[in-house]
Amino acid sequence: MTAVLLVALGAAVGAPLRYLGDRLVQVRHDSVFPWGTLMVNVAGSFLLGLMLGLPVPAAARTLIGTGLCGALTTYSTFGYETVRLAREGATFLASVNVGISLVAGLGAGSTGLAVAAALTG
Repeated sequence: MTAVLLVALGAAVGAPLRYLGDRLVQVRHDSVFPWGTLMVNVAGSFLLGLMLGLPVPAAARTLIGTGLCGALTTYSTFGYETVRLAREGATFLASVNVGISLVAGLGAGSTGLAVAAALTG
């Protein structure tokens, strides 16, 4: 199976998961803060860290790492929502979104790598 097809198959799962995960979280919060986007980005970062730390075939890395995680996480929506918050005068929330997204995303990726190391230890 070609790499392009593996990426497309992973993305076909990741994109709906992103939408559903975002909606599931966001409808539970009466806030302009983009909790749903933050959640899917952190979850995707964890999964990618886990994936990179496990001894899996290259095809699985392409399918899950590039396809699924690439479609599950969303830098463009993060950027849009941060700019939207700033334009609406919620500059503090925009700044918090940037800070939390960076720290939580890097932390989740590192945690995924640590979990993989513990599993394969």
